[in-house]
Amino acid sequence: MPAGDAGDPGADASDLAKLAEEAARESGRPTSDIARRDGEVLGADVSWPQCPPGTGIPEKQGLGMPMPLPEAEYVVLGLTNGPGFTPNPCLSDQVQWAKDNDVLVAVYAVSSYPSKALLEEYGADGPYDASDRLGRLRNVGYQQARFNIGTMGQVGLVSPIVWIDIEPVPLFEWSSDLRANAAVIEGVARGYTDAGFRIGVYSTPSLYRRVVGDLSLGGVPEWRAAGQTSRAEALRRCGPDWSIQGGMAVMGQWVEQQRDQNLTCPGIAADLGRWFHRFS
Repeated sequence: MPAGDAGDPGADASDLAKLAEEAARESGRPTSDIARRDGEVLGADVSWPQCPPGTGIPEKQGLGMPMPLPEAEYVVLGLTNGPGFTPNPCLSDQVQWAKDNDVLVAVYAVSSYPSKALLEEYGADGPYDASDRLGRLRNVGYQQARFNIGTMGQVGLVSPIVWIDIEPVPLFEWSSDLRANAAVIEGVARGYTDAGFRIGVYSTPSLYRRVVGDLSLGGVPEWRAAGQTSRAEALRRCGPDWSIQGGMAVMGQWVEQQRDQNLTCPGIAADLGRWFHRFS
């Protein structure tokens, strides 16, 4: 994992972030060796719950959950161990799993509201005016993104997009001030885009509004959750009734067989290189 503790990106974070930025810009080019597909493609997402028991921060210990089904053709790897500034403790092993199984990869990261200590540490460190609270919150969000980019650099992980996970975070709850929460996400989004990454949103319409209200990210792509339902329901989430903030539906997710399973939405498989990286 990156140097430093859960609240410190580490002295080498800037160098790691630069490496990941360079990879992001390179991966922004079309991936010509990913064949065009018809229909929907099955995949999965994994993060700290798939880590061995006893790993991770005390509040988010690994659960030893199963890795994706053999038929999964892509995996979205979680960069965080729950809240911001906490890296997934077994990300390098999950990257190696993706390489060994020759599956496509993308990444996601949970965003969270900063503690008072984090606000004091990073509130003035970023591109926003730190003279008011919202500006300081945007700067902390910006540094959350930088931390995650550094984590990618640490393990040599490439992705053409970073999915921003916007939902309540148990034990690390968002504030009751939706404008303040939205400011954090604005900073997170800019942190990734300044580094050359495309961004998308993972959530549901109700969870998104519960955290950030009517925040618009300009209709960025959407990865839509359906919970403990079915493949058919995940596909239904690709429809306009489940729009989160007006963006294109890329994947629907559902939980089955102790796994977070995903299905590409109609038309997405025609250009998988737009959404996933292939190592080999």
